[in-house]
Amino acid sequence: MRNVVIGIDVGGSTTKIVGFEKEPGGSKLIEPLYVRASDPLTSIYGAFGKFTAENRLSLSEISRVMMTGVGSASVAGPIYSLPCETVSEFDSIGLGGLYLSGLDEAIVASLGTGTAVVHAKKGGAITYLGGTGVGGGTLMGLSHLLLKMDSVEHISDLAETGDLGKIDLRISDMANRDRLNGMPSDMTAANFGKISDLADKADIALGVMNMVFETVGMVALFAAKSRGVKDIVMTGNLTSIPYCKTVMEKLNEMFDVRFLIPDLATYGTVIGTALRG
Repeated sequence: MRNVVIGIDVGGSTTKIVGFEKEPGGSKLIEPLYVRASDPLTSIYGAFGKFTAENRLSLSEISRVMMTGVGSASVAGPIYSLPCETVSEFDSIGLGGLYLSGLDEAIVASLGTGTAVVHAKKGGAITYLGGTGVGGGTLMGLSHLLLKMDSVEHISDLAETGDLGKIDLRISDMANRDRLNGMPSDMTAANFGKISDLADKADIALGVMNMVFETVGMVALFAAKSRGVKDIVMTGNLTSIPYCKTVMEKLNEMFDVRFLIPDLATYGTVIGTALRG
C-alpha cells in the first residue's frame, strides 16, 4: 500500500498542495498543483479532492496532512479523519528552498504578497531574518493604480517593450563613466527617479516590476551578507515572472553572491511543509 504525506499551503486566494510518497531509500515527490478560491476551507477541500483524484490516491494511502499558510488556522481538526498538523511557514520556506536547490545551506526568500527571508541549514536551524512588505501585493497594487491592470501575465507582457531609461535614475545619469565607486553604470540609483513625460504604459509596467524585484533581491542579498552565505534561493509565485530571473542574473554580476530560481520554485513553501511530515 502507498504511504503518502500531503502538504497544503493555504494562501489568501490560492491553495497549493503536494505529496511525498515514501519508498525504500527515500521519498518521491508527487507533482504539486494549486486551486483558486476566496474561502480557505473551500480551497483546501477543493485542492485535496483534485489532488487525490488526479493521483488516484485513497484516504487509506495518506498517512498525514501537513499544513501552513495564513488560511491554515481555519482547519480546527482532522481532514477526512486524517491526522493534520500545522507547520511554521518559515520552516516550510527554508526546507523547500534547500530541497529544490539541493543545497546544504542557503538564504531562502519567498516572494509572495510580501517577501520573507530565512537562513536555512540542512539538519540544522531555520532562522527567520525578516523581509519586506514589497512583493506581489506591491506589484498588483501599483499596477492597478498606475495602469488600471490586474493581470500579472498582462503586466509582464506589456513590460517586455518598456524602457527603464524613461523611469529610473541610473549611475550613468549621474556620472559620465563606466563605473562610479565600483558600481556599474547601469545600476539603479533611484527607482522612478527619472520618470519622463514621454513614459508610456509599457515603461511604467517595467519600472514597477524592476522596483519590486530589485528591492526583494537586495533585501535577500543583505541577509546573505550578514550570514556569510553566497547562495540565495528565490521561491514563491513571483518567480514565475520571467523578469525576476533577469534582475537576479544582473545582481549576480554586480555582487559576489549566487541567486538561484529552481524548478518548481513557486511551490517551494508547500514542498517544505510536506517535508516536515
